[in-house]
Amino acid sequence: MSEPEIIFENEDFLAVNKPAGLMVHAARLSSKRRSALVREAEPTLVDWLLLRYPEIKNVGDDPVLRPGIVHRLDKATSGVMLVARNQQSFERLKKIFQEHRMRKTYFAVVQGVPAKERGIIDVPIGIKTGSLKRSIHSSKMAKEAITEYSLVKDLGDSALLKMNPKTGRTHQIRVHLASIGHPIIGDSLYGNKASRAASMPGGRLMLHAAALAFEDSVGNRFEFEASLPDEFLRQ
Repeated sequence: MSEPEIIFENEDFLAVNKPAGLMVHAARLSSKRRSALVREAEPTLVDWLLLRYPEIKNVGDDPVLRPGIVHRLDKATSGVMLVARNQQSFERLKKIFQEHRMRKTYFAVVQGVPAKERGIIDVPIGIKTGSLKRSIHSSKMAKEAITEYSLVKDLGDSALLKMNPKTGRTHQIRVHLASIGHPIIGDSLYGNKASRAASMPGGRLMLHAAALAFEDSVGNRFEFEASLPDEFLRQ
């Protein structure tokens, strides 16, 4: 697994390229589970950040668990993340995400090729009863979820898609693409037999957060990009 990369930094925040396979922060464990945990803790992006930017340790809405973390990516997803270096910046960035003013661009390699080259998936996502898995078929805690997609390259049995999620639900892109019959290659949670069989060497989830763009309160525009990993370019 490669190291995280700092794309940009100023006195208020960082833009980081997180590699696939690296957790953003540790999971919250009960005291009982914590006492039973005997293996060495898995390294996280937060560990890496604290060594280099110790000022983030008191920043955020849960600085003990996720200092400076404004939003997150799944462990298996690579790409751009923003990390606040002070509380004022954290609150500003959090508001931008909450108000859907953060433009997010993702790329994914999916099983099969969509019939339409462009589309909008506008289907609420809820939590599947008895699990933490998300589903479009569950009304439990269901929330609005909108994902725009476009075909970048027809790969025969698969396709490279570009996505612009308009909302930020957990596993949104993974759930939405699976719901239209085109799960992401390497998705062990929402994939099907064909998409799992087509997994890349190393089994990574073929989902990459390629860019974030936003405008701050005084009109300054920021845009950060993380190049597609080699495994996407080999398609």
